[in-house]
This record gives sequence, structure tokens and C-alpha cells, in this order.
Amino acid sequence: MNLLDFLIPAAHAQAAGAPAPQGGGLSMLVFPIVLIAVMYFVMIRPQMKRQKEHKALLDKLSRGDEVITSGGIAGTVAEIGDNFVTVEVADGVKVRVQKGAVGNVLPKGTLKSAV
Repeated sequence: MNLLDFLIPAAHAQAAGAPAPQGGGLSMLVFPIVLIAVMYFVMIRPQMKRQKEHKALLDKLSRGDEVITSGGIAGTVAEIGDNFVTVEVADGVKVRVQKGAVGNVLPKGTLKSAV
């Protein structure tokens, strides 16, 4: 016996007259469908739900809201444009960020109590 016999099992020859075993055609088709359905409910659907909630959060965004950006900058919304939001992070210090970068809207007064 050599090393390959341990790694690759020897193939056993079938009898010449015996038919090859038939794999279940239906079971071979059901497994990928079930796998795709599980992937949809575990990965794709929750991501779509999160995107929809984030879009709703951005649509409700108004002047004076306290927000945290995805980069971790906390401030108050000073101006809202179509694609950009101006966030005031300190008195007279304004930062312009993309609207999609707004991660969370905080309850009123959160920034004052955090200082």
C-alpha cells in the first residue's frame, strides 16, 4: 500500500450486468431550492429591511435633530440638502457629510447630557 491509497479510496468495479444506482432526480433539485430559500430569509431579507428603515430615517430627518454619522461624528443637523447634510458639531463648527452617512438619530438632549 502506498500513500495514495490512504488519501484516495480505491474504486470498486461494478459487475458488468448491474445497472448503475439512480440518484433521486427530485431530491437533487429540491436541495438547491431549499438552500436558496434559507439564504433569502437569513441574509437577503433582513438586509433589505434594514435598508428600508434607513431610508425612512433619512426621509424623516429634519433641522435640529441630533445625529451620529457612520464615522462617529455626533452633532445637530443645521441644513439638509438633496445629497448632503450639514452637521454642527460645536458652536460655529459645521461639517458637511453625505446624507447616507447619517447612522442614527438621537433623542433630543442627548448631546448636552453627554458632555
